[in-house]
Amino acid sequence: MDEEAKPRSNADGNTDAASSAAEAAASTAAPSSSESAEGKAKAKEEEEEEEAGDLVGQLVELVEEIAAISDFRNAYRRQFCNLSRRIRLLAPMLEEAKEGPRPLPEVSYSALRRLREALGDSRELLRLGSSGSKIFLVLEREKVMKSFQDITARLEQALGSISFDELEISDEVREQFFNFGFAQVELVHAQFKRAKERSDPSDDDLFNDLVSIYNSSTTANVDPDTLQRLSEKLQLVTISDLNQESLILHEMAAGGDPGGVVEKMSMLLKRIKDFVQSRDPETGNSTSTTELSGKDNIASPIVPDDFRCPISLDLMKDPVIVATGQTYERGYIERWLEAGHDTCPKTQLKLPNKSLTPNYVLRSLIAQWCEANGMEPPKRAAQHNNAPASCTAAEHSKVVELLQKLSSQNLEDQREAAGMLRQLAKRSPENRACIGDAGAIPILVSLLSTTDVSTQEHVVTALLNLSIYEENKARIITSGAVPGVVHVLKRGSMEARENSAATLFSLSLVDENKITIGASGAIPALVLLLSNGSQRGKRDAATALFNLCIYQGNKGKAVRAGLVPILLGLVTETESGMMDEALAILAILSSHPEGKTAISSANAISMLVGVIRNGSARNKENAAAVLVHLCNGEQQQQHLAEAQEQGIVTLLEELAESGTDRGKRKAIQLLERMNRFLMQQSQAQAQAEAMAQAHAYAQSQAQALNEAQSQADMQVEQLLLPTSSHLSDRRDD
Repeated sequence: MDEEAKPRSNADGNTDAASSAAEAAASTAAPSSSESAEGKAKAKEEEEEEEAGDLVGQLVELVEEIAAISDFRNAYRRQFCNLSRRIRLLAPMLEEAKEGPRPLPEVSYSALRRLREALGDSRELLRLGSSGSKIFLVLEREKVMKSFQDITARLEQALGSISFDELEISDEVREQFFNFGFAQVELVHAQFKRAKERSDPSDDDLFNDLVSIYNSSTTANVDPDTLQRLSEKLQLVTISDLNQESLILHEMAAGGDPGGVVEKMSMLLKRIKDFVQSRDPETGNSTSTTELSGKDNIASPIVPDDFRCPISLDLMKDPVIVATGQTYERGYIERWLEAGHDTCPKTQLKLPNKSLTPNYVLRSLIAQWCEANGMEPPKRAAQHNNAPASCTAAEHSKVVELLQKLSSQNLEDQREAAGMLRQLAKRSPENRACIGDAGAIPILVSLLSTTDVSTQEHVVTALLNLSIYEENKARIITSGAVPGVVHVLKRGSMEARENSAATLFSLSLVDENKITIGASGAIPALVLLLSNGSQRGKRDAATALFNLCIYQGNKGKAVRAGLVPILLGLVTETESGMMDEALAILAILSSHPEGKTAISSANAISMLVGVIRNGSARNKENAAAVLVHLCNGEQQQQHLAEAQEQGIVTLLEELAESGTDRGKRKAIQLLERMNRFLMQQSQAQAQAEAMAQAHAYAQSQAQALNEAQSQADMQVEQLLLPTSSHLSDRRDD
């Protein structure tokens, strides 16, 4: 702020430096005051000319952008085309205005600014008509029509304030301009009024059809003819059309849906899609969710909503879970993320990461539903990271031989077989798939409790290597491996404990497994490893704890296990090399009431401010995230005051300017709270000073009153004293 203000002050000549410069220039050139005034006026005139030129150039660009928008939807197509046509007619006038005189009068300049704003809103409205939701244009017709009328009125008002003489617009352009309806506000308003009064009956029918579908309890209760009309008039006749409309609705929801409008439109789209797919499955591709049974044109049952992708509304073939816990079809959520979105389409919550975890449970339920309804279960599309090829007969035979040794009662055979499986699982995805398919996992799990140290190390490490392959994660969980892995984590050798922690981390990448692992007693054991383990063990424990604590139910368990003091110690012990991991976990725990209380009780404000002052960009971000939670609630005033004493305001301003995106947001949040706090402090101080002044004034008034009363009493006493004449009379007697 200060850096911006300095040159502005000099330009106005209001600072000492500017005055000195003016005096030096006067002593050198000694120009007259009139010449100096002329120079300033000329400079101001040149500046205004440049600004006017930029403004007209922006108007020309807006008109060009609007001219490029086409392919308007059925609803209000005539209005969209008329508005676009009229705006395009501004191009010749604006081109001439670019070469017009400068500077412009203030009235015309202000009108051009208003014209720029109106054209900007026109562009957005026309984009809605070209690439927006087809259902929205019908369902929200009153809002759309009001936007047309409002924008037209603003265009007329702005254009009516522009002097064509001042812009030196040629007669030819003026004549063309006036002939197309931009000259008279009353005329255009009358045109819109007549258009509204004689609204197209087909538009009314379209609106009424949508309302009737929305009010129907189920798709089965809707007249098929109504659905057919809607599908055709809205041009939602293919799977591609329907999916595109669905994506547009999710884009709209990304900006918020306070009135539930997008949710309403999504429900309407789902019913239209059910109808389209049940009547003509050939309109879709391999993603079609409803197929005809045999050749009798009898539609299959309606797909349950829980089995549909929220984006495409299709039956999911490869359901995956995002960080918010919502499930989507892999292909559609990948397309959503690749488009640059960082939010969950359904909840609109920001995604902490973009990892996708297969939802094996839902996939199994979908397969069962398909079988129960006589449908072929959907086949998954090939993934980018291709599934490993099946192992050869020789490889399978080798694995079976190792499993026989592993199942024997001979300790040497068990140790050797476990070691070989460990190495094989480490080498390739194909080996991991082959070993899992051969049924090795239940046998390995049964040996987690062995008393032989080497065998136990081989077994838990083999499970770690196998868990890298997604299909094996579900096998390991269903085989009941978690209690055995936790047993090794508590009582195994250091190497076995390290690999147990890494195994739990790998398994916790599936959201459902976070709950299972958290309920198994793993968290206290991981906290203990973080406290007294080897450097590698600490890192494995930290990554596992971070992932497990993403689930809200595990945060309290971690706090009660004593995790917070250990993390704070790792932050202050720079030689530990664990500051990054510790701060990342603290940022997660601080969002939990118990975590917030534990961090607050540890007097961590000074330490966190120190990280913001000297830490890496990522650590500054996480420290700020912790402070956002601490400086909210019952102890907000106390923590803000302490942070202010540590000089955090300047640090937050720097972070808001140059930090990571998340760091900037957290810094701005803290600055807003700090500003409110400082304002309250200032008001409280001013109130206290006013009360002190009032008290002092009252005391002074009371003292003055007492002094006046004392003087009055003395005067009365003097009046009551006997005079000297009285004394003399008494002596004479």
